[in-house]
Amino acid sequence: MTNKELLQIAMKQSAEDIGCSVEDFFSDTNVIVPFRLGEKAKCYYSQPIGCGMISYGKNTVAAATKELYDVVKEYVEKFEFYHCFEPPNMYWLNQRIEPMGQTVCFIAEYYLPDLDRLTTLPCAYETKVLEQADFAPLYVPEWSHALCSDRKQLDVLGVGAYDNGKLVGLAACSADAKEMWQIGVDVLPEYRRKGIASALTTRLALEILDRGKVPFYCTAWSNIRSVGNAIKSSFMPTWVEMTVKPIEKVEEING
Repeated sequence: MTNKELLQIAMKQSAEDIGCSVEDFFSDTNVIVPFRLGEKAKCYYSQPIGCGMISYGKNTVAAATKELYDVVKEYVEKFEFYHCFEPPNMYWLNQRIEPMGQTVCFIAEYYLPDLDRLTTLPCAYETKVLEQADFAPLYVPEWSHALCSDRKQLDVLGVGAYDNGKLVGLAACSADAKEMWQIGVDVLPEYRRKGIASALTTRLALEILDRGKVPFYCTAWSNIRSVGNAIKSSFMPTWVEMTVKPIEKVEEING
């Protein structure tokens, strides 16, 4: 695969996730469409969703339910595409949708590997490729970023780092879409800042590519450590997303 092909697959998947067309991401202006969660949307998206916004850096494509459509349309017409993802402007949006029982819930940055730079990085510890059957005893808090206990069936591949047989780092991926597998990584606190995370991330990315799938990586902007690992592992920021959900659902998330 090439970088261009990776991007095309990611855009096609994003279009499926919110119900727009790939061409919408190339428009010179922000785009608003009715929200539709596609049958092949990434598995971690779940209804109810009031609005989804995605930007690949040229514009913002927003998809909204009938209830929120007019407000979201005003929002994306009012603000420059990158300002749609900034807190002062999100406050403007929230002021108008909270009376409807909706609020901004998720906002994240997504990365794809730069195939011109992606290569294996050295690791001071033994590494081993892990298959789904190897994950059974690993659904514990130490590996909660690499593995997801709520969707065990989607955790399909991993790479572990071992210090004299002890697992000290784990990168694993979930088959979140037919063609795209998401990477998560954990390293035990006493083994951090030794290059383990980037060594595991690059090795796993190459293993995913060898299987004909697209590796992708997701972070919160505030997770500087994770952003640093993405960049060191030759992953480049490619798109951003924001999701609006009912206030009651956000309250459930916050406990």
